[in-house]
Amino acid sequence: MLLAELEIFHSRTNAPTRRVALGYVYLPLTKGSGNGAVLLAGIVARFIPDIDEDFYDDYRKLLNQLQRGERISQPRLRHRFQEDKVGLARTVHRLQEHEGKYRFIFELNEAAAEQNILAAAYSISQFAYKDRPAVVNLMNKAVKWRGDVGTDFISYLLSRHDKFVADLGHDSSESWALKVLGFSDTNPDADEVKKQFRKLLRSTHPDTGEDDSQVNVARRIQELTEARRILLR
Repeated sequence: MLLAELEIFHSRTNAPTRRVALGYVYLPLTKGSGNGAVLLAGIVARFIPDIDEDFYDDYRKLLNQLQRGERISQPRLRHRFQEDKVGLARTVHRLQEHEGKYRFIFELNEAAAEQNILAAAYSISQFAYKDRPAVVNLMNKAVKWRGDVGTDFISYLLSRHDKFVADLGHDSSESWALKVLGFSDTNPDADEVKKQFRKLLRSTHPDTGEDDSQVNVARRIQELTEARRILLR
């Protein structure tokens, strides 16, 4: 089942100019479901590692400007945003539900990484001003993600955004936090949460736990810390 879709038109890699435009946009954002925001954040997480890190600050600035509805100077990230689609190539990204789980479908063809994340940014204009801050928060959080863009990414993405919790096997941020900390009891007290957090943190730490990559260890510590915060709030 299709949950969200973004169609992008863009110049080809061998074109003398660098252009990007929006096509069909289906980004639902209703109470209890933020599928459109999840797709945009997924696009950011998938393609942001492929751009020059010198562009990161400019991208965050662009998101904030679009959130506020400011006039955007061109070009951005060396690409010019336009409405005309004539002569441009087409790329489509989708968020789908398959057997009860969310799945990102990214088309990997001629679109440059900058074109993909710029299209995601300019799609913010599809949302009402009151909804834009939450969408931009998710997209900024996605900039920090490194790894596969799947269910783990969505759990990470939504951990502080109850408004956008989707049907990922978790009814809420609390259910995600309980799973991360390994609780079967749905109502552990504060002392139990702290004890379990310390136990898992010790086993995860690279000095005392399994020999794992620093990236995976850092991500696990971040998840444990966030789960602890949620259950103790």
